[in-house]
Amino acid sequence: MHEKTSPWLFIVPSLIGILLFMTPVPVEDGLTIPIAVMSNALQELIGPYIPSIMTFLIVFAASATVMVKITRPAFISHSAFLAALFDVTPVWAVVRVIGAIFAVMTFFQIGPEAVWSDVTGGTLLLTLLPVLFSVFLFAGLLLPLLLNFGLLEFVGYSLTKVMRPLFKLPGRSSVDALASWLGDGTVGVLLTSRQYEDGLYTKKEAAIIGTMFSVVSITFCLVVIQQVGLADYFIPFYVTVILAGIACALIMPRIPPLSRKPDTFIDGTPRKEDDEAVPAGYSSISYGYEQAVKRAGQNKLSETVQDGCKNVLDMWLGVAPIVMALGTTALIIAETTPVFQWLGLPFIPLLELLQIPFAREASETIMIGFADMFLPAILGESIPSELTRFVIAALSVSQLIYMSEIGGLLLGTKIPVSFKDLLIIFLIRTLISLPIIAAAAHIYF
Repeated sequence: MHEKTSPWLFIVPSLIGILLFMTPVPVEDGLTIPIAVMSNALQELIGPYIPSIMTFLIVFAASATVMVKITRPAFISHSAFLAALFDVTPVWAVVRVIGAIFAVMTFFQIGPEAVWSDVTGGTLLLTLLPVLFSVFLFAGLLLPLLLNFGLLEFVGYSLTKVMRPLFKLPGRSSVDALASWLGDGTVGVLLTSRQYEDGLYTKKEAAIIGTMFSVVSITFCLVVIQQVGLADYFIPFYVTVILAGIACALIMPRIPPLSRKPDTFIDGTPRKEDDEAVPAGYSSISYGYEQAVKRAGQNKLSETVQDGCKNVLDMWLGVAPIVMALGTTALIIAETTPVFQWLGLPFIPLLELLQIPFAREASETIMIGFADMFLPAILGESIPSELTRFVIAALSVSQLIYMSEIGGLLLGTKIPVSFKDLLIIFLIRTLISLPIIAAAAHIYF
C-alpha cells in the first residue's frame, strides 16, 4: 500500500464503524445506534417472514450437523470454517437438534402447548429470534469495519493503561464495552467471540468481557423501566445500572470463577507481559496509530467481504439453534414450575434487611431473570411499591446473564464459559448489584 493512502484506509472505515456501532441516534423510544435502526427497518419490511426463515435455518443447521456427524464428508473437513460450523461436539449437536424440534413445534403449534405458547417458544421464535436475525445480518456483515481496519489496534494501545489495572483487560476491549452499552449486548458478544477465535483475547479476557460488558442496550433499558411504570425515572435508573455494572466489572474478574480462567489464547499459548508494551520513543497513542495504519494496509476487500459473510452464517447457523433450545427450556421451567419461586426464597431475608417493601413478592422475580431478563419486569409490574418496582427493573438489567439471549449466545460461541459458570456469575452479580440498587432506590424514593 502507498504510505499516502494507508492512513485513510484506517481512518475512513474505522469512522464508519464507529458511526454505525457506537454513535447514539435519537428514535421514538429514546436513543439507539444505526445498526439497530437498520435492523428494525428490516424487521418492519420482512417481519412476518422472519420466523419461517429462522425455523428453516435452525432445522438446516441441525440436519447438516447430524449429516456431518454420520457421513464425515471430505469437503467439510477440508474447510476450517465449515468444520467449525458443523462438526461440533456431541453435546452441542444434541442441543441443535432440540432447538430444531422446538422451532418446528412452535412454528406449526404442534405438541404440548407448554413448548410453543406465546410465553415460551413463541417468545423466542416470534419475538427474540427476528431481532437476532436482523442484528446478526447487519452486525455480522459490518463488523469487519471495527475489526479489520486498525481501530482496535489504535484503541488497544491507547487505553490499555486504563482497562488493564481496572478490569484486567486489554485496551481493545473498550470497543466491545462501548458497542454493548450504546448498542446491544448481542453485538458485544459477537465482537468478543470473533476476537477470541482470532487469537486476540485470552480465555480469561473473553470470559470477563462476555459476562461483564455484554449489557442490554439503552433502548431495551427504556422498555424495562416503562414496563414497571417508571419511565419518568429513566435517567436515575440508567445511572444506577451503570454504577452496579462498573462495581461488578471491578470485583468479579478478581474472584472465581472468572479469576480461575486460564490466561491463554485459543491455541493454548499464554499472554506475555510485553504483548501490549509500547516501544521506546513512542507514546501509546502514536504507537497505536502506527499499528492501526499497518493493520489497515494488510486488508483485501475480498477477504473483508468473506469475513462478514462468515460472521453472519456463524451466528445464524451456530448460535440461533442454541438460543432456541436453551431459551425455550428456561422459559418452560419458569412458566410451568415453581422452581424460580423456590430459588427466590433465600433472598427474602436480604431484601428485608435492605428494607425493600413486598420482599416476598420481589424475591420471586430475582432468579427468574436467569431465564429471561424481561420476566422480572412482567412479574413485578403489579407490585404496589414504586421503590420495589425500581429495584426489580434495575436488578433485572444488572444481572446481565439470561438464558433466552446473552446466556444462550455465550454458550453458543467458543467463549470458554459453561452453564455452571453462568449461573454462579449471575448469582454473584445479583449479590453485588442488589445493595447498590437498593441504596439508590432509597435515595430516589
